[in-house]
Amino acid sequence: MPTWRTQARKKEAALNRLSLFSSPFLLGFDHFEKTYDRVAKTAGEGYPPYNIEQMDESSWRIVLAVAGFAQEDLSVVREDNQLIVTATPPETDNRTYLHKGIGARAFQRRFIMADTIEVASAVMENGLLIVDLVRPDSSPRIQTIPIGKN
Repeated sequence: MPTWRTQARKKEAALNRLSLFSSPFLLGFDHFEKTYDRVAKTAGEGYPPYNIEQMDESSWRIVLAVAGFAQEDLSVVREDNQLIVTATPPETDNRTYLHKGIGARAFQRRFIMADTIEVASAVMENGLLIVDLVRPDSSPRIQTIPIGKN
């Protein structure tokens, strides 16, 4: 049961976070608060284990340990700025296990990505799901705005 001090700290943290994004110079950045909340919710999840590797300046690789799953049991979807990896366990068989240590439970793992990141590929290899991400080379965006008369 949370104490009044814990509740006060949470309230203070929420106020500090809100005041950061309420600056008039940060137009259109209010979605960062929602993203932060999503990241905080998923931070404690531990299944399945995964690695994130930086391949070079503009590419990354996410490797998830998905032993016990076939390719058709897995789904990789990009939804807005989230990469969502979902697995449904294979149908149970009629085997009698003396010990069952290989976990094949359903999961959904979410990764928050910048808008400029693209999914290059997803492959299965030796019980690992490998998802490659890239940031396409983009030149600076410069736009001259014409000033009209009313």
